[in-house]
Amino acid sequence: MASDVTPPSPARPWPSHRTFPIFYHHLDVLGHLNHAAYFPFMETLRCDYYLSALGTLDPAKLDIIIAEATCRYLAPAFYGAELLGEVAPASPLGRTSFSLLYRFRNANGGPTVYARGRTVVVCYDYMRKEKKEIPPERRRILERDAVDPVSEGW
Repeated sequence: MASDVTPPSPARPWPSHRTFPIFYHHLDVLGHLNHAAYFPFMETLRCDYYLSALGTLDPAKLDIIIAEATCRYLAPAFYGAELLGEVAPASPLGRTSFSLLYRFRNANGGPTVYARGRTVVVCYDYMRKEKKEIPPERRRILERDAVDPVSEGW
């Protein structure tokens, strides 16, 4: 299992973040946040970030599909806690795909990172049913916001 020590703070804040309260229905039989709860949190962060990059809040405008989703569970989070979820693209970007990194920390501060996630995102043309190149204007945004995955333990 990876360390739960927070890596050095990034030079700048990650581009998108939100808080996630842990409710009773998020718990497993061990009394802590169930591992599966992180994936909807990552989906919300991904949509927050990517729709902002598109300049819309309309999910029907999404032109991406998920090829892979991974989550590393580093420390238990308990009922009543509030997590700060963050998302940023990872460098480098591919031609048709890119990775998004996720980090979940205590919203009230503290050094613990509860989980880190990663998704491989493919730009997709739903009409043609095939992958497509990352549009140039989107690539500029992703490159501007990108973080080094090694600095986050990937």
